[in-house]
Amino acid sequence: MSTPKNARQYRRKPPTSDRTRNGKLYRITASWDARPDRPAIRTTPDKARARRLADQFAADGAYVIVEQARGFEWRTLFEVDGPAQAAEHEAVQQLAAAGHPPTPDHYRPAADDRHRTWLAWMDARAEADRRAAEEAARAQAEADARRRRLAAEATRTARTLMQPPAIVRPEHRQRARHITGAQR
Repeated sequence: MSTPKNARQYRRKPPTSDRTRNGKLYRITASWDARPDRPAIRTTPDKARARRLADQFAADGAYVIVEQARGFEWRTLFEVDGPAQAAEHEAVQQLAAAGHPPTPDHYRPAADDRHRTWLAWMDARAEADRRAAEEAARAQAEADARRRRLAAEATRTARTLMQPPAIVRPEHRQRARHITGAQR
């Protein structure tokens, strides 16, 4: 008599499904500053979809970590700083709006804040140029005022020199005050 199947302690046939762990699994973890205790976690076997999800979360302003399954642990493939990317995009738009030249390709102070540092440098340079222009305008105005004052003084002096000397009658002539007693 045969044993009922539910009473067996072993399996007579191997399982039909493959029990090996999936090595091609990607985990995308996105966290926001507004809610750091509730991150969004998605898993997918598609690397391109993982990249798209990471870009989408970063565009929403999240800090994203993309990991790849490696046995019983996860290996970090890359991280995306969404707020930094948004700030960089904002800096590029501010550069264009302010009329500054765009960030050159060779300008690389740091990989993730090159547009923001370029914008700060351009703003500082524009402020220095504005102050220099104000100083030059003030110096020009002072020079013009001095030139006008000297011209008016020269005109007044020329008019005085062009007039004939006034005739002073002897009784109106002033005597020297420094001459003392007997010499007067």
